[in-house]
Amino acid sequence: MALEPTTPLTPRQSKVVGALLGLHAGDSLGASVEFKCHTQIHTQYPNGLRDIIGGGLLSWPVGHATDDTDMTRAVLLAYRELHDNPLQDVAILAGKHFLNWYRGDWPGRKPGSRPRDVGLATRAGLHKFSKTLDPEKAGAGEGKAGNGSLMRCLATGLFQSDPDKLVKESMRISMITHDDERCTISCAVYNHIVAALIRDTSPESAVDAGEILAERLENKKDGDVWKAVRLGRKLSIARMARDGPDLGEMKGACSGFVLETLALAIAAVLDKRSLEDVLVDVVRIGNDTDTNGAVAGGLLGARDGVDGVPERWKAKLQFGDEFMRIGVELTPE
Repeated sequence: MALEPTTPLTPRQSKVVGALLGLHAGDSLGASVEFKCHTQIHTQYPNGLRDIIGGGLLSWPVGHATDDTDMTRAVLLAYRELHDNPLQDVAILAGKHFLNWYRGDWPGRKPGSRPRDVGLATRAGLHKFSKTLDPEKAGAGEGKAGNGSLMRCLATGLFQSDPDKLVKESMRISMITHDDERCTISCAVYNHIVAALIRDTSPESAVDAGEILAERLENKKDGDVWKAVRLGRKLSIARMARDGPDLGEMKGACSGFVLETLALAIAAVLDKRSLEDVLVDVVRIGNDTDTNGAVAGGLLGARDGVDGVPERWKAKLQFGDEFMRIGVELTPE
């Protein structure tokens, strides 16, 4: 797979494409050890898994997208359609692409086949959305606070330049499957940070902006999402990769709770090491390794640009060429 653009990328294009490929790479790297705990990964890969090798519990082909990247692609396709017709509702467009994915109208799948991995909240939300086609009348309900909408929300941060629309679209796309406020606000905060990073804002200032937005959306200074951002500032990815998740900080052991995945991503983007070293360590922490890797990878790619993603990883990504092409197409020079 050749991922070389025909013309050099602008700095902004590099960050946009880097974010998309960083998410895909984190997902594909983590898929090989998904559901394994820190101890199991440490035993099998004492220095961390450093290559995209496929396999895992669901026997993934090398570099294949899991639901994280597939659903990110669905939102990306919605923004490409919005670019051609700005009067459309991007949340409804995204939801329709989610349904295509769920029903088997998707690259690399037998027509009509179900995805290998679908979260319970995602399944419930898509069932409702298929009947209403209304993002605000779908969702799995309050109390369902998994990371299934945070994992796919990246394109809004990359391609919606209006701050108010960014918040609204992030939250409405989340509502299709995850309408708990911890999920909808986490998506808005994450995308606010992404938008700052691709403007070449420093990671520290981008996280500051996300924290301020969390306080505004939760209408208090100690809300759950605000606390997750603050926690991310204190976490050490390297320490958790070495010792495992601190259950005092991460009561869910990094196994799919939206606030923990957001906190890990914040810690990752503030880690001054290379994208590769940080993502390898995020995966070493264990449990929901593909989604934690994907969400962190999106921020790291927006921070470091396309050159931060190792060439040996980029060469294996199922949607690598498509993500680069659409990312460049939708990003003003």
